[in-house]
Amino acid sequence: MAQTATQTRPRKIRIGDLLVEHGIISQEQLVSALERQRASGKKLGRQLVDDGVMSEDQLLNFLARQLQIDYIDLRNYDVRPEVVQLIPEVQARRFRVIALEDSESGLLIGMADPTDLFAYDEVARLTDRPLRIAVVKEQDLLATFDQTYRKTGEISGFAQELGQQITSDEAEFRVEAAETADAPVVKLLRTLMEDAVQVQASDIHIEPDEDELRIRFRIDGMLHTQAVMEKRIAGALVSRLKLMAGLDISEKRLPQDGRFEIPLRHKDIDVRLSTLPLQHGESAVMRLLDNSAGIKPLDHLGMDSQVLERFRELARNPHGIVLVVGPTGSGKTTTLYSVLHEINDPAVKIITVEDPIEYQLPGIVQVQVNAKIDLSFARVLRAMLRQDPDIALIGEMRDNETMEIGLRAAMTGHLVFSTLHTNDAVSTIMRLIDMGAEPYLLAAALRGILAQRLVRRVCDNCREPAHLDERHRVLLARLAGDAAPAEGFVQGKGCSFCNDTGYRGRIGIFELLALDPVLVEALHNNRLLDFGRLALERPGFRSLSHNALDLARQGITTMDEVMRISFGVGG
Repeated sequence: MAQTATQTRPRKIRIGDLLVEHGIISQEQLVSALERQRASGKKLGRQLVDDGVMSEDQLLNFLARQLQIDYIDLRNYDVRPEVVQLIPEVQARRFRVIALEDSESGLLIGMADPTDLFAYDEVARLTDRPLRIAVVKEQDLLATFDQTYRKTGEISGFAQELGQQITSDEAEFRVEAAETADAPVVKLLRTLMEDAVQVQASDIHIEPDEDELRIRFRIDGMLHTQAVMEKRIAGALVSRLKLMAGLDISEKRLPQDGRFEIPLRHKDIDVRLSTLPLQHGESAVMRLLDNSAGIKPLDHLGMDSQVLERFRELARNPHGIVLVVGPTGSGKTTTLYSVLHEINDPAVKIITVEDPIEYQLPGIVQVQVNAKIDLSFARVLRAMLRQDPDIALIGEMRDNETMEIGLRAAMTGHLVFSTLHTNDAVSTIMRLIDMGAEPYLLAAALRGILAQRLVRRVCDNCREPAHLDERHRVLLARLAGDAAPAEGFVQGKGCSFCNDTGYRGRIGIFELLALDPVLVEALHNNRLLDFGRLALERPGFRSLSHNALDLARQGITTMDEVMRISFGVGG
């Protein structure tokens, strides 16, 4: 890193003229960028980068040289949250500035635009101390904000305020507090949800124990404790959530399910709420769905080209049933919405029966089941078949009746998609038979089974070579043979960008079993042991474990994740 220059105040430079003067861009490129800048309202440097005239690294290194300041790579910088928070989050995001180091000589700040005099003056006024300037990449700056400006302090403050308001008449307090818009319980829940959205958590778990209340976030499939609070506020939290979801706040003996929508961080978040009576109160779990994210194209889910093409062939069948299977949270619904979006056509009628409807699909008839009025999967399915559909989606095969109707619909000219909770494609057959399906019906109706899981991606910022221990080597030999090289694997050492987990984001792995004549014949004749063996021998069939290993070899995930997929263990 270059020597840090003490800066009393940044100076304004004509960046376009300087770039031309140094031969980095041409006069024609500058004129063209200025024309587009007037229409877009962007800063000139950003316009040049977005137009592909120069890279952001080129631009920032040039700025650093001209202004005689450092260019700091935040991805490799030891960011300390207590220093970052010397600048309030609102101002930091507004001015695109971050506090990096507090020393006797002043506060080192990173700026996305170090020529912004107004931003500099405002930060100097807020912090009331000398400033030293460095330039940082804006994308890394925003990512660092999301990781460091957590709501921990606010959550703790609102929890304490709520605890102080709890009276001996606890039930009366909960109803009253839950109906008051500015009550601590309302602010606490909103702050929790904002924090969860900021770190891209998929679920919030509220879990009362004997002596405490735990709040945990599920991030990239793994639970992380966010806060531990006084147990006595648990009732107020759950009551407020029940009111938001339209549930019965007086019923604490039975599980309840509901949903509500709330705007958070400029997004419309759909919240699915589930409550469960426990020994020490009621647990609540919120699944957070970002409605603004839209439906992913099928080829953006992570399927390799062979699986993608074969799955598309299954989806083009005129009739039959196609199952997508896996545990809860494995992305089954995302895959089904993606394939329906792809095959949707004005000439085809598609009807879905779901619990709940997670995304609105234009041009598709969607039905929400409702147990309160006995609008079950089976009841909707019987009515659905009288609506003349070409394609039907059954959200989940939950019981024998639903499965029987789905199988018979698949045998009478309909293409049926559905999900099932099983570990892999081959075991799905045994699960269906355990539910009461006749093997000959499965042979006639079933076209294919797609099993899927989600594995965590190695954090790009802190990846490093990984040394495989004995467990990893045994699994590698089992999957790839004794001669398989144990080099080239990676791991994440943990950094501020990944909450010190070594992982950031997830990717799907898929196992596709398409039923060919050999498998159909074995299933029709009830030769289940032969079916399992033959399925594993099918040309092109690769198990979930083998596909996870492929990703580990490519440096996308780790051998710990391969262990987790293979045996349910791992880091």
